[in-house]
Amino acid sequence: MANRSFIILTGLFMGAALVATLWGRPVLFPTEARSTPSDTVENQVDPQTDGAVVVYYHERRPYYVTTPNQVHGLIADRVNWVFKDAGIPFVWRKAPAKRQLEIIRNNEQRACAVGWYKTPSREAFGNFTLPIFLDSPTMAIARTDNDQIRTGQTLARTLSNRRLRLLRKDGYSYGKFIDDAIQQFTPREMVTTGENLSMVKMIHTHRAGYFFISKEEAEDLILCSVLPAKDFQVIRFSDVPLGNKRYLICSQKIEEMTLLRLNRAIKDYLLGSMAPTPAGMAAVQ
Repeated sequence: MANRSFIILTGLFMGAALVATLWGRPVLFPTEARSTPSDTVENQVDPQTDGAVVVYYHERRPYYVTTPNQVHGLIADRVNWVFKDAGIPFVWRKAPAKRQLEIIRNNEQRACAVGWYKTPSREAFGNFTLPIFLDSPTMAIARTDNDQIRTGQTLARTLSNRRLRLLRKDGYSYGKFIDDAIQQFTPREMVTTGENLSMVKMIHTHRAGYFFISKEEAEDLILCSVLPAKDFQVIRFSDVPLGNKRYLICSQKIEEMTLLRLNRAIKDYLLGSMAPTPAGMAAVQ
């Protein structure tokens, strides 16, 4: 009986050892823990970002438009040209607008975010380049049948109208003049994290009355929304000053020399040495 038990146990032991050998997962003797596929990927250095500056953006026509191998647009093309002129490798990476500022504030990578206004609160954690783009005067989009808002009014009159609801993007600045006016007149408002396309649809469905936008975006946005253009009006304010400057805001891991090279390239761009068609050289991630 003892011999029979010994034979059975021996058979079980050999069977388990055979299974462990075939599957590469030792079950009888402890070994060093194996990395899971996710661990392996996480610990690898991405060859595309190694040594390159990560430039964050979000889809926003006509400023940043993702194509199969590149990001293009009114501001994106300038960024492509400036980094190439400065000789600084970079990659594009998409992230929601609010998340971009969190990344810059956390200062865990060599990163910049493109197209931001300069404000004192942002200067406290990020380094700004020279301005890379100048907006036209800020306007607003509203429904055509909204008789509470009309082009030519002052911004103060619009913001103080309690029958209107401002649709405002969370974490956004509209420049000092409009930001100060919003703080002063405290309009009824709805805050959203959605992009412009979803915001124009919210206006169309009467969820809000209007939102601020640049001239460059307004017509393109209405066209891309596939909503009837006749349903919308573009509001121009009589007292809003010239457009705001847009910058690259960079984490403090970006070296001072890198910022100097970017600023020199921006100056070259503004002086008219821009290549006619900026060549694509940064991958989209």
